[in-house]
Amino acid sequence: MEKTLQLTGTQRDFFITLDRTAFCNPFSDLRFELDLRLAEADRNLDRSQITRQAFAKVKTHLAALGSKGRVKFSDFTPADAAILRTAFLFDIYHDFIDEFDAHIRKQLAGGERPVTLPFAAKAMAALLERGFSETEACRYMAFFFQLRRSFFFINRNLVGNCPSMNTLRCRLWNNIFTHDTKWFEHHLWDRMEDFSTLLLGETGTGKGAAAAAIGRSGHIPFDHKSGKFRESFNRNFIARNLSQFPETLIESELFGHKKGAFTGAVSDYRGVFAECSPHGSIFLDEIGDLAAPVQIKLLQILQERVFSPVGSHEQLRFSGRVIAATNRPIQKLRKEGMFRDDFFYRLCSDVIEVPSLHQRTRENPNETSILLKRVIERITGNCQPELVRTIRGILNEHPGPDYSWPGNVRELEQAVRRILLCGRYEGEIREAAPDLGDALKERIAEGKMTAQEVLAGYCGMLYRHHGTFEQVARITGLDRRTAKKYVLSGDQE
Repeated sequence: MEKTLQLTGTQRDFFITLDRTAFCNPFSDLRFELDLRLAEADRNLDRSQITRQAFAKVKTHLAALGSKGRVKFSDFTPADAAILRTAFLFDIYHDFIDEFDAHIRKQLAGGERPVTLPFAAKAMAALLERGFSETEACRYMAFFFQLRRSFFFINRNLVGNCPSMNTLRCRLWNNIFTHDTKWFEHHLWDRMEDFSTLLLGETGTGKGAAAAAIGRSGHIPFDHKSGKFRESFNRNFIARNLSQFPETLIESELFGHKKGAFTGAVSDYRGVFAECSPHGSIFLDEIGDLAAPVQIKLLQILQERVFSPVGSHEQLRFSGRVIAATNRPIQKLRKEGMFRDDFFYRLCSDVIEVPSLHQRTRENPNETSILLKRVIERITGNCQPELVRTIRGILNEHPGPDYSWPGNVRELEQAVRRILLCGRYEGEIREAAPDLGDALKERIAEGKMTAQEVLAGYCGMLYRHHGTFEQVARITGLDRRTAKKYVLSGDQE
């Protein structure tokens, strides 16, 4: 009978620290401190250097376990085996980080069909060699992929070094894995669909990028026989901007319809809730514009997980996750009765605020330069430091370092394009009070306009001045769709 192995006190202390590190939010200050402790490194080093040193220390400690480091966790006492399981998982995961990143990029290009995982056999063999069963190995392959996707999309799509962006990245990670990743791994890894999310923030702040980071990071099972994950994360995430659909068609877009349900319904249509996969996510942008009847139907889906297509009594099941967003003040909408309280309480498992660019630049004046690097890389295909400096200099002249960026990151992206085309960007010019126009003034003075015509004319004037239906809605206090209706009706006159 083989002798059961036991860790030394020093080894046990190291692997206990590693156990805490492995399940710690990678964007948190605590993770940085734990990496420092593992690496025994100078805190003034670059964070990536500290991380690499920590990985090297883990390799050294695992090699010292005996048999050239290729022992199984089951070779040790139960107490030691528990922490060594985590150590082996941590080690194998980091051995394949680059391969997982390459696979994510390949799947991004591959669309909705799952692409083959070329290192699957090698990774599975590493897990089996450490004592994990085949079933466990398949589950941990899915867990590794989820961890790496989450880091990849959060880190790549939500750049910035200001405190509010650091907080946002931490919040998004917790939204995917909860605040206790170990508890998530044991109990919730395939049960996160009931946790809905509401993203708040101004237009152009990056709510869509935050939603995509969550939606593309859900659990996807691994199929050992095919060497593929069972779904593409591209198919796992469905996004719809609700403001682009007429109110009469929103229910059809969301829930689908049967042929003949209404004029124009010439065939059956599935809708996004039917298209969503069991572990997928639906992102509903501009949810603050939804009419009360649709809110009630969505509430039923969130509560009962069933829905019916328009024109049908058939009940279909929805097993995905809902992520919603609005740029409108949610508390004001609730107070005015435009957003139902019961609907809010079913959406608010987590409420995450995406900071404005104005707030970010107040916290860190260098925030714009960090974003410029990413925008220019996206436009030109690579990072060009000289171009970043040139555009930064132009923006410092006009519109100037104190510019508030009312259009947020989206405005900054277009400012870069404007500079590349025209050589300068003046910023958004806003007048204190827009001119009503002589024709509208005269018609009002004559007393020949109906209230509807006055409102249509005023909304049209505001739209010509500000350029967005959202701004018209804010100034007039109207619902966005109502403001849009008046703008369009005024243009037709």
